[in-house]
Formats: sequence, structure tokens, C-alpha cells
Amino acid sequence: MGKLRIGTCSWKYDSWVGLVYQDKRVDYLKEYAIQYDTVEIDQWFWSLFDNGKPKLPEPGMAECYQYAVPAQFIFSVKIPNSITLTHYYARGSKMPLAANPHFLSPELFWEFLERIEPLGTNLGPLMFQFEYLNKKKMPSQEEFQEKLAAFFSRCPKNYDYAVEVRNPYYLNESYFKFLARFRLYHVFVQGYYMPSIVEIYQKYGHLLKGLVVIRLLGPDRQGIEERSGGQWNRIVDNRDNELIDIVKISQDLVERGIEVYVNVNNHYEGSSPLTIQKIRRLLANSTSNRQLNEGFRERVREIVKQSPTPG
Repeated sequence: MGKLRIGTCSWKYDSWVGLVYQDKRVDYLKEYAIQYDTVEIDQWFWSLFDNGKPKLPEPGMAECYQYAVPAQFIFSVKIPNSITLTHYYARGSKMPLAANPHFLSPELFWEFLERIEPLGTNLGPLMFQFEYLNKKKMPSQEEFQEKLAAFFSRCPKNYDYAVEVRNPYYLNESYFKFLARFRLYHVFVQGYYMPSIVEIYQKYGHLLKGLVVIRLLGPDRQGIEERSGGQWNRIVDNRDNELIDIVKISQDLVERGIEVYVNVNNHYEGSSPLTIQKIRRLLANSTSNRQLNEGFRERVREIVKQSPTPG
């Protein structure tokens, strides 16, 4: 059996007082870790500004985070976008693209790893989030995979690397076999313009091994920010039917011996803690969940039996 961890994307929200925190005077991360066993650190992703030196975590920050959580707690970490952006963000539609000299830089990545080394055994998946790559930024999927292969061949092997792509047409058999061949892991995205996780899982789930990250992001970041008013303490966009499918997939992965991280963003329904309460209720109802999942799991088992081992 695998293991399922469910947490939020970041933890620094005053509007969670009453849901997660007692009041604003507490150490948010320390109190968060009482209720959850994982969290996604996304603050270090935003690291590429203008044309200057990439911003990396401040010395001592990782040590502070590690000190606040128990031994069994796990951080999943988004790698700085100074490493995953092919070009600087465009300042206007008519401005020419400026190549990012740090794209897939092993040297910068090693420097980042040194900064987060104090997380120690509390460090889990390192997630490489790539934006939608048009033909000007990346001519083909084949070239993208070649660049990834060259990069990861120069990275230390004692970490769990997970890849998130925002090109729907990259999610094909070639991509999932590529991940398996290089012991990389897939990051599912539920939201934005990406295809449903259920659709992708039913096609390629049999190629997944080891570890999976499921990020629940929602389809309309700006819209839900306006409706929530920046207060993340209530459900704004109910996604109960989606959550039933997410639970089915998570349970199926765990039964196959795969480690699963479900990272829930406030922008998914309006409040990560309240969404997690729903997920936990679905999981607790184990009898009905087994009945709901049986047909789904049987279809996946048949696909696995009929499919060759990826290589």
C-alpha cells in the first residue's frame, strides 16, 4: 500500500483563523502541522525578476520551517521559476521574447538545494512547474524532453523530482513513458485549461509508478479572488462531484503502492481547509467509497494487465 497525504498550497492566511489557527498571534506553520501532515511551499517559485540575479530562499528560512514541524511532516516544494521559465515574462504583446539564461541551470539548482538542505527528511517532492510553452518558447515536445533529460542527468539522484506541464497535448504516452524511464513523477493539475485528471488517469494512469502529486487549483483564479474578496474561509465554488473522482483516483493509486500528495489551493473552491474537510469525509466513508470505486479500479487493473512495462 502507498500513502496519501493531503495538505494546502501555502499556509500563510489570516482568514484561516477559526478554521486552522486559534488567532493571529500563533506560529501558523507550527499550528498548521498539528492538523495536516504536508504542505506545498510555493513562495520560492517567484524568483525571476527583471534581468537581475534570481532570488533564492533566505539563509535560515528552511531551518526555521523544519524546526516548526514534527518528524513525519513533509514539505513539497515548487522549484524557482528562474529554473523553469524558458524566457522572461513578456512586458507587452509586441515586445520580443528575452531568453532566460538560467533555464534548466544545474548550477542554480544545486545552489537552491543548498539553501533548502536544512529541511532534511521533511523534504518531499521537488516540483518543476512549466508554463504553457508555445512554439516560440519550445519548438516541440521532443526537444522539451531532451532538455529535461540533459538537466536531470546532472542533478543529484537522492531527491523526488515531479514535473508539471501546462501543455495539454504534452500529456501523451511518450511523456508518461519518458517520466518512468528517468524516474520522474507526474504532477496532475485540476484546473485552468488543463484536461480533467480523470480523463488523463484513465488513459495513462497505468504508466504511473512511485509517487504522484495532485494539485487542485480551480479554473478561474481571478474570478474566485473577486468573489471571495480575499477571505479564504468559505466555499465559493462547490466542486463536490470532482472531489468524488479525486478521491477515487487517490485511493486507487494508494492501493497500487503509490505515494500520493493532494495539494489543495484556496482558488479551487474558496477555502483549502474546507475542501480538505470534504475530502476527509469522503475518505472516511470507506464502505461506500469501495462500492463507488470498484468499477473504476477494475477498468484500471485491466489496462495495467494489458500494457507493457514502460521503458
